[in-house]
Amino acid sequence: MSLDATIRLKRDEFALDVQLEVSAGETIAVLGPNGAGKTTLLRALAGLVPINGRVELNGQVLDDSAAGRHIPTERRRVGIVFQDHVLFPHMTVLDNVAFGLPHDSTRIAREWLERAGLGDRANAMPRELSGGQAQRVALIRTLATEPHLLLLDEPLSALDVTIRAEVRRELSRQLSGFHGVRILVTHDPLEAIALADRLVVLEHGKVVQSGSPAEVTARPRSRFVADLAGVNLLRGQGRGDHIELASGTALAAPEAGDGDVFAVIHPRAVALYTSRPEGTPRNVWRGRAEDLDLQGERVRVRLSGAVPLVAEVTPSAVRELHLDAGAEVWVAVKATEVSVYPA
Repeated sequence: MSLDATIRLKRDEFALDVQLEVSAGETIAVLGPNGAGKTTLLRALAGLVPINGRVELNGQVLDDSAAGRHIPTERRRVGIVFQDHVLFPHMTVLDNVAFGLPHDSTRIAREWLERAGLGDRANAMPRELSGGQAQRVALIRTLATEPHLLLLDEPLSALDVTIRAEVRRELSRQLSGFHGVRILVTHDPLEAIALADRLVVLEHGKVVQSGSPAEVTARPRSRFVADLAGVNLLRGQGRGDHIELASGTALAAPEAGDGDVFAVIHPRAVALYTSRPEGTPRNVWRGRAEDLDLQGERVRVRLSGAVPLVAEVTPSAVRELHLDAGAEVWVAVKATEVSVYPA
């Protein structure tokens, strides 16, 4: 099984222009900021919105605007799981899963529920389920129809954080046993990295980056991806051993190359001092702490100055530096800690 899709559409001021090739058994996570076109892409693949392009699933052409071909949603082997479960409130769990199955529906539905460990909830009504159970039932109901393409739209976002990890593990288990094409839309980087084989980053209706989670986060190509990876991303002109930033500041970096480049600096590589540091040559400038955010055992400090960056320090360092919003500090980054690649 495989999916080969070229999707173009325009709505008012928004335009979507995406090409996707996905193999069977591969899970793709589509990420992007609000308004990037993630859900619109899923709706287009499901046949819910008209497109200018072509969608082929397992050799069957579902859409071809040039040939005037469009297979309606109900005739596509496509399953959709939405973030708000959408279970039929007047039906039992068993009847919800059985709905849409062409034959032996009750038997097949019961088998799916048993495999998922929800056999004891077969006669329960949706209102009697926890959020995690309801989402699992919604997924099972979709998988039971044996779709060739599974579309998941923010499947965990409506769940309480205390149960999200548990449902994520169950979702991962269910996906591993599904042999069709899987496309997941999410805003949660942990969810994407845990569930997906490949990330597709969508911004302003276009794919700006694609690759394995490790590839994408190691070399972000936009501010959104850099925030996703938790790193600082700068862009400038490579000049051999340094990078000229748009602000006019020169950033020392070995093998900066020539031309338009990205530079990544991990927040833990950003050192803060109360006075100008001595010693090995490095990038040094004055900065101001704009805000501090405690995350686990580290504190992320957003800095303004010649090179706006985020630093990551320990709580003890915050005390020693007398750091708070508005504090003046010296910022230092070793040249060897700057990772450079072509833009």
